[in-house]
Amino acid sequence: MAQATQSALDAHADVKTVFGETRTASAASTNIRLSVYDELSAIEQDWRAFEQHADCTVFQAFDWLATWQRHIGARNGIKPAIVVGRDTAGNILFLLPLAVDPRGLARRLTWLGSDLCDYNAPLLTKDFSLRVSATRFAQAWRDIAARLRSHPELSYDVIHFEKMLETIGEQHNPFCDLPGGPNPSGAYLTHLTGDWEAFYTAKRSSTTRRRDRTKRKKMAELGEVRFVTPVGAREVADTLDTLIQQKTQQFARMGVRNIFAPPGHRDFYRALASDPAARRLTHISRLDVGSEPAAANVGLMFHGRYYHLLASYSDGEASRFGPGVAHLHDLMHYAIEQGCHIFDFTIGDEPYKRDWCDTELRLYDHVSAASWRGALVTLPLLIARNLKRTIKQTPALWNAVSKARSFVGSLRKS
Repeated sequence: MAQATQSALDAHADVKTVFGETRTASAASTNIRLSVYDELSAIEQDWRAFEQHADCTVFQAFDWLATWQRHIGARNGIKPAIVVGRDTAGNILFLLPLAVDPRGLARRLTWLGSDLCDYNAPLLTKDFSLRVSATRFAQAWRDIAARLRSHPELSYDVIHFEKMLETIGEQHNPFCDLPGGPNPSGAYLTHLTGDWEAFYTAKRSSTTRRRDRTKRKKMAELGEVRFVTPVGAREVADTLDTLIQQKTQQFARMGVRNIFAPPGHRDFYRALASDPAARRLTHISRLDVGSEPAAANVGLMFHGRYYHLLASYSDGEASRFGPGVAHLHDLMHYAIEQGCHIFDFTIGDEPYKRDWCDTELRLYDHVSAASWRGALVTLPLLIARNLKRTIKQTPALWNAVSKARSFVGSLRKS
């Protein structure tokens, strides 16, 4: 794909489209030069270089989002709208991995890969907060939003941003200044210090550690307990298939949506585990008890952080002794050995996360209409978010809903 020339970038504020790449110059008051790309390949080289030192999460890494777009986004007609803001010297200040989703009554401007990203956020240069004031970014964002709306292929009716981190690295997320509210779910992480034994002793009481040892010994009576990180392509694929099977059964028991069911989703996770580029982000593992894969995991590693993404366990004989807990211990041990300084449990309010975490992350949503079609869907989206948050933050309601879903799941299974 041909690149727009520098003169096209700087000449004026009108949108110019060159071979699928749209570049704009922002209003002079912001002194930020904007580029908009509707093809990931056109920005791949700069994106890969920028993510190495930018403040971001693994869910903004090029390989994660390119894999998602290839297997899920393109299948559903989702159009990338990658916005890059540069200073006058051409250095990237921020990169916004946005997309336009045409499905439904109204075209939505979202974060690329939003459905499977636990965190949505921009990529920010390390000194972004010092170089770009809130007022300056707000003006740039108004410029970006207007220019996307004016583009035939990137126009949208509603902005629907979910699961936005309040902070990115040590910096405030400028998108959290948009009007909105908290996401129904929180997220949790713990800082990894010292070696595994020191960390484990500091986090768990002597009674809990004794109980963990007893359960592991009981599992060992069924067969050798081994933490396995498969290396060969066949073993990696088999381990991922085991996780998908176990997780699918858990979803059915819980009566919740199976994330592997929509078209392209299984292909996405399989590509993460097999494609050489994406494989660098991905850690596949399992806990074997004898010949039985008693638990499995898909984790991600990026910038010294281990992301606990997907975990499953079997309903076999070993399930009586908590193979999921034992596997989690091994994963933390592994993360420490790999030099990770943060173990991120990601989104979700499961009680076990609070047992380990020392930091709770707040996530925000923003919904706003940009047309009459957008106005028709904005109110239902806000009502659904607020209702979901009320239920999840009210223990009695959440317990009742969980039991009802499990009951429905048991009926479907039977």
